[in-house]
Order: sequence, then C-alpha cells, then structure tokens
Amino acid sequence: MKTTGLIHVYCGNGKGKTTTGMGLCARAAGFGYRVLIYQFMKNNKTSERKTLEHAGNITWLDGLDQEKFSFQMTEEEKRQRREFYDSQLEKVTGIAVEQKFDVLFLDEAIYTIRAGLLDEQKLLDFLDHKPEHLEVILTGQGPSEALLQRADYVSEICMRKHPFQKGQPARDGIER
Repeated sequence: MKTTGLIHVYCGNGKGKTTTGMGLCARAAGFGYRVLIYQFMKNNKTSERKTLEHAGNITWLDGLDQEKFSFQMTEEEKRQRREFYDSQLEKVTGIAVEQKFDVLFLDEAIYTIRAGLLDEQKLLDFLDHKPEHLEVILTGQGPSEALLQRADYVSEICMRKHPFQKGQPARDGIER
C-alpha cells in the first residue's frame, strides 16, 4: 500500500478548491515537507500567496503578472497562453523532480486544461512517471475521466449557495 506520493483532485463548482489545496500545503510544510506551488490562470498577487510566501518549506514558481479569464481572451492570446502554460508545466514539474520536492500543487491545472490552455496529455504523462514519493495536488472544475482515474483522492466541492448568485462580486481576502 502506498503511503506517500498520492494524487489529490479537488474539483467542483463550489468555493474552496484552492483553499483546500493551500491548507494541505501549509500542513505538509509544517511537518517539514518541501512544497512547490504553481498557480495557473492567476497572477502572482493572490492573498494565499502573500501569506504562504513567508512560510518555511514552501517555494512558489512565478506565473504571469497579469491574467484574465479564458473567455476574455482573443484566439491569439489563447494560443500564446497555451504555449506559455505548456512550458510552465514542463518547468515546474522539472523543478519538482530535480530538486526532490515532497509536494507539488498545480492550482487550477484542471480548469486550464478544460479551457484549452494546457495540454492534458503532458500532465497525464507526468503523473504516470512522477517520482514515487511526490504528492501532487490538482484543482479546478471538470476533471477528465483520465485525471480521475489517476487520482487517489477526489473531493468534489459543491456550491449550494454563493453571494455571487445575488450579484456580490468577489471580495479580496475571502474569494480571492
């Protein structure tokens, strides 16, 4: 039975996927594990990053300074993002392997794949050949069956009620 190196998927339409992944990263770092985090589709100024950058044992790989939702992008921007995110996946997974990290969190990787901005096969190939000890966390809506089959944990976060439904915009420090 495997005790380390499992794959976590936090998915669904509810709030809390990233928060759950960040909580696991904080717990792992507190235990002494070395954690590497990359956030797809987010800038380098997220509230969780501002806090966890000061935690020991957590390393962040920078993404873009400015980002927007995929539905706001032109076709050319989408092509550029796909090239960028495919290369970032190679970079972050390479660092995770070479520097022998214990935990790798690929925040919003699932959403980025679903939006057509990340090659799912590249992620699947990495998961199939990752170091045995490496714990991997993936978040986002709508994981494929292939991702679900590779996962050891799948937690679906379901929205029952959200202030957004009444027109409340996302609030700093709470939803973003």
